[in-house]
Amino acid sequence: MALTITFKDVEFGVGDKVCVVQKIKDGEKFREAFFEGMVLKIKGRAPGKTITVRKIGEAGIGIERIFPLELPSLDRIIVVKNGVEGVRRAKLYYTRTKSPTEVEMIFKRAAKRNAAKTSTVKKRSSKK
Repeated sequence: MALTITFKDVEFGVGDKVCVVQKIKDGEKFREAFFEGMVLKIKGRAPGKTITVRKIGEAGIGIERIFPLELPSLDRIIVVKNGVEGVRRAKLYYTRTKSPTEVEMIFKRAAKRNAAKTSTVKKRSSKK
């Protein structure tokens, strides 16, 4: 089970808040459709890899979309907030029943681990 994946030189993982951008053809013109949410899971192997992204819509209703990474209309993926360091599992199905403030704990754990890593690196470099 993969925790991280690379798509067009952008590395992201389970627990990250991402913005998925699709190019959609409307008649003669193209428009961009944005879907911003948290990555719940990464599934599959190389040609058939998919990601599931969940966001909270109007009236607190959860909306999940599955994006195949080989989809031609998939333009780019933008990482809005890193949370993969705060994740302890490969599939985050348990977040479906959690409130948004409880889900924020993932991002707080990630920030805490990043701060701890940078402080240990600074201590090691100062000893030399």
